Amino acid sequence: MESQLPSDEASPLLDTSAIDARDAFHRSNHLVWRIAAAMYSFVVLGFFTSSVGVMLRPISQHYSLNDLKVSLIFVVGPAGYVIAAQSSNAIHGGWGQRGIAFLAPILHILSAGVIAVHPPFGIVLVAFAAQYMGTGLLDGSWCAWAGSMSNANTISGFLHGSFSVGAAAGPFLASIIMSVGHKPWFYWYFVLIAASVMELIILLSAFRHQNAARYRRGKPVDRASTRSNSNTRAIFNHLGTWLCALYFLAYVGTETAISGWVVSFMVRSRNATPYLASLASSGFWAGMALGRFALGAVTDRLGVGRATIIYFICTIFTQVLFSIVRLPVASIAFMAMVGFFMGPMFPSGVVVLTRLIPKELHIPAVSFVASVGQVGAALLPFGIGAVIQGLGISIFRYAIIVLSTIALLVWIAFSYLRIITNNFA
Repeated sequence: MESQLPSDEASPLLDTSAIDARDAFHRSNHLVWRIAAAMYSFVVLGFFTSSVGVMLRPISQHYSLNDLKVSLIFVVGPAGYVIAAQSSNAIHGGWGQRGIAFLAPILHILSAGVIAVHPPFGIVLVAFAAQYMGTGLLDGSWCAWAGSMSNANTISGFLHGSFSVGAAAGPFLASIIMSVGHKPWFYWYFVLIAASVMELIILLSAFRHQNAARYRRGKPVDRASTRSNSNTRAIFNHLGTWLCALYFLAYVGTETAISGWVVSFMVRSRNATPYLASLASSGFWAGMALGRFALGAVTDRLGVGRATIIYFICTIFTQVLFSIVRLPVASIAFMAMVGFFMGPMFPSGVVVLTRLIPKELHIPAVSFVASVGQVGAALLPFGIGAVIQGLGISIFRYAIIVLSTIALLVWIAFSYLRIITNNFA
């Protein structure tokens, strides 16, 4: 009679440690590929977002719009973002991350295709809303995913650094197409179509196995978690959600106001050429990319609350220098410095929020606060456009100082809540 090994003992012929090592290696490679794919999608988001500032002037000229009317782009875009944020949790529940990886690039392709054929301005506004719907799906989903990782500041820095790389390249490439290539403004959107098609292919390849079942397995399964999952309104029971939303309202509005109006400011107030003006926008986003890649480790070392306060102080000081020194070249350098210090501010907000609320609420909470941030991205640039219409473009340099100061004050309240929570946990 042959002896049999007990079912709970490993066969000496089977090297389970080697199998575990191979499984861990494959899981690690798959995770790295998903992170890389998410980073590329954030590059595409940067292309879309930053090119709005460069396109304001040619769009207003093409459609004969004043500053107030062209500012409607800042309103309809975030409206689409908010719709996406409210849909994100349902998409995850029905299709998992794979659903986001499919729907968001499709929205990017459709919106860029519509703008590329330059229809009447009302249709262009609808296309901008669809573009931001895709952006909202990716932004909230990947931010929450990165924020839940053990090295959240580093991964979030990679994602948002990638966004800034795309945002830095966007204005530069768009201006090259228009000024050097002597092509109409809408040719840039054919480039965005190609980038979005590549985005669709890469994301589907990386997240093809991340379906709804995997998404549910990665969440807590206890009764309290299940109740919270079935009712996303639970995020509103946490003070951290509201403070983070207020912070993003101020911060994202400030960031969008800078990137949206700095090109017009440089041309109309600093007498810069369109090419130099686009470099100011590219410099802002390039500095932000460098800051997000370089300052993630610094943030981890100093602590996210203290480090972000330091970044805000440096940002406001540099904005003051930008308002005083009128030389175009110096203005470009100061814009790059502003972007560098602002770099970690958004991912830091996500990281703090994910530490304040239960894991099962990360997706709806991050989507909600990011959508509120987009409300700021609508109201503050539009408000600056209205003020510019009445008082002139020079008011821009003072407005960004005021907005950054408000964002700093909200951050202090938000980070202080985290300190209290940690002390009494």
